[in-house]
Amino acid sequence: MLRWSQWNNRRMNDNAAQPPLEQARPSLTPFAWMSIGAAVLTIGLKTGAYLLTGSVGLLSDAAESGVNLVAAIVALIALRVAARPPDEDHHFGHAKAEYFSAGIEAAMIFVASVVIIITSVERFLSPRALENIGIGLAISLVATGVNWFVGMRLLRAGRRYRSMTLVADGKHLLTDVWTSVGVVVGVGAVALTHWNRLDSIVAFAVGVNILVTGWRLLTGSVDGLMDHALSDADHARIIGVLDGLRTDEVTFHTLQTRESGHRRLVSFHVVVPGTWTVQRANAVVAAAEEAVRSALDHAEVNTQLEPVGTPHPSDSTGGRVRMDPDPHVPD
Repeated sequence: MLRWSQWNNRRMNDNAAQPPLEQARPSLTPFAWMSIGAAVLTIGLKTGAYLLTGSVGLLSDAAESGVNLVAAIVALIALRVAARPPDEDHHFGHAKAEYFSAGIEAAMIFVASVVIIITSVERFLSPRALENIGIGLAISLVATGVNWFVGMRLLRAGRRYRSMTLVADGKHLLTDVWTSVGVVVGVGAVALTHWNRLDSIVAFAVGVNILVTGWRLLTGSVDGLMDHALSDADHARIIGVLDGLRTDEVTFHTLQTRESGHRRLVSFHVVVPGTWTVQRANAVVAAAEEAVRSALDHAEVNTQLEPVGTPHPSDSTGGRVRMDPDPHVPD
């Protein structure tokens, strides 16, 4: 019979030999190209609307589309890097490249928001009458429709394939949609009230809204780079799966999770009687790993097999440890 340490080494080697999950995920770069095309088109439309009307609100909307273009290009690069398989220098792959994309997009949003806010204040102090408002708003609405369509496609694909890059880009475009709607309403109100300063007030509100969006993207990317644990819902799902496999002889403890790009990384210990054969223990471990993978898309599961009574570093009495990130709390 194999020693337990030899068995665990064999399990680790078997896990290392598994094909990377990136092979199961299709290329997401076509979505980035779609975002780039939408950004180029909306920049042209919104810039034309600004030139026709002279509205600083429409100018701020065009500036945000410029940010969209930069963000889409960064997203394309990040998706290509994230799709690379593990290599000698990156044993766990390159999935975290997507967090850099979200962080860079957040930085670009901050820059755009500051420019918009400064411009709106200047226009508030020196208001200017607007021209050709009707055709300018019509053009802006066409651009808004383009952003809505592409933003929804990116958001759905990002959630389906667990791509933070696409989710961030999609949310940004949908934020742009609401921004554009606000600008259209504001410019329309200027036409009705003839109060030109209202245009700059709308532009200022757009700048603040963009700033908030950038902050949310930045905090999300930082969480990912800091190996944030899976969500409470995912954590509860894993515990529910393992609880269903518990018996009088089989228990689990020391559950640890983290996210790395689209990947969900899960590890836990499996405790079985020391008198069991390797084959019987293997069946339990394999069933537990497969059950967790089935419950979570893009999950990579690593386990450690232990015989009953193995002392645990966090529990000198040799007792069980609860299935949560804090291994110091006994059952």
